[in-house]
Amino acid sequence: MLNTIWVDADACPVVIKDILFRAAERTNTQMTLVANQPIRVPPSAYISFLRVNQGFDEADNEIVKRMQAGDLVITGDIPLAADVIEKGGTALNPRGELYTKENIKDRLNMRDFMETMRSSGLEIGGGPPPLNNTDRQTFANQLDRLLTQANR
Repeated sequence: MLNTIWVDADACPVVIKDILFRAAERTNTQMTLVANQPIRVPPSAYISFLRVNQGFDEADNEIVKRMQAGDLVITGDIPLAADVIEKGGTALNPRGELYTKENIKDRLNMRDFMETMRSSGLEIGGGPPPLNNTDRQTFANQLDRLLTQANR
């Protein structure tokens, strides 16, 4: 059973937050957005906001500290996703990709490789493309699947 949805909210796109707000209300699921800057959340008995100190990985560390096995974490941060999986949670990125025990090591290795390439001075693409309608739909579908499974 899913206790809480945690959102790594600093980098989470607004359109994804809107999908999450509707899902939390529809399914009566507790959701906490964690960020180091103010985030606007709708008034709700199910949705809360936790502000953390400025600093590298402050929000990530707070999410890992507070989450429990079975919780869902929304993040595009691969190291955070790895920590969530290790702690027994589920990690979903804003494009609808589910991080799993089977794929997280490959994602971490690729991330580290790209970081090494950039730090050695190679110019490598400017990050992922903007979210499109397919990404939004994929995210919404995957979220609905996870919430349906959790409420069985």
